Amino acid sequence: MTTPARRLRALLASPDRPLLLPGVPNALTARVVEEAGFTAAYVTGAGVTNTYLGMPDHGMLSLDELCGHVDAICDVVDIPVVVDADTGFGNAINVQRTVRRLERAGAAGIQLEDQVSPKKCGHFEGKDVVSLGEMVGKVQAAVDARRDDDFVVVARTDARATEGLDAACERAAAYLGAGADVIFVEAPESVEEMRHLTTQVPGLHVANMVEGGRTPLLPRRELGELGFAVALYANATMRGAVVGMREVLAHLSKHGDTREAADLMISWDERQELVRKPEFDQLEERYAATAERRRAR
Repeated sequence: MTTPARRLRALLASPDRPLLLPGVPNALTARVVEEAGFTAAYVTGAGVTNTYLGMPDHGMLSLDELCGHVDAICDVVDIPVVVDADTGFGNAINVQRTVRRLERAGAAGIQLEDQVSPKKCGHFEGKDVVSLGEMVGKVQAAVDARRDDDFVVVARTDARATEGLDAACERAAAYLGAGADVIFVEAPESVEEMRHLTTQVPGLHVANMVEGGRTPLLPRRELGELGFAVALYANATMRGAVVGMREVLAHLSKHGDTREAADLMISWDERQELVRKPEFDQLEERYAATAERRRAR
């Protein structure tokens, strides 16, 4: 049987690049992403923090909270899931526990970053990074901790903002040398910088497409030509959902009911299909029938 991690590796190795990787802050969004035909998903730390805690991406989420979300998400989709584990929830030893817990929860891969803790969104001001040596140790710890050799380790550096582009490239190369499978240099600020990354550091690269962020938003074709293996849209789904909620609420506020708002929502039947209610109905009927047969004996 092909594992989610092995399927993720196959997607990363495909010549059809970059892999489009939408972010999911919860299990329902993951169902929508899979339904839309995407082949992988990304559990966004910022998205989970925003939707679950109602707080900014300032390192507020705990490992237990993240694992609970990952377990729920992986339970309802078949596509491989990459998890944003921020700084790994501690030092290199803590990173090992983080990897093992997320792997048990069903993750196909993990992303670790080199910010100091508590971290911030990569497109915020006021970031700082740990030493190169400390992050190399974390990457090595993550690689050593995985149970499945196909489990993907993504190493992110935020050094572009604090130490410059060349230092970020140096870190990226070091993280790959420590065993990372994919490199993620956060927040390059021009197409020229993006091209510099992929040419100076051979390997699989993530392009983080943040609407309103520091990095240019480029078409998939151009990202592929620049040499990126993954196009990450970490919070596009969440931000789109907020627009939808606001439209429905504006209608309700204006009209006092939702009788004419059907076009702003999915239908009742679509909602039940999305959460697989027919499957649960079949299971209920199956096990109820089994119990009835046992009582009849």
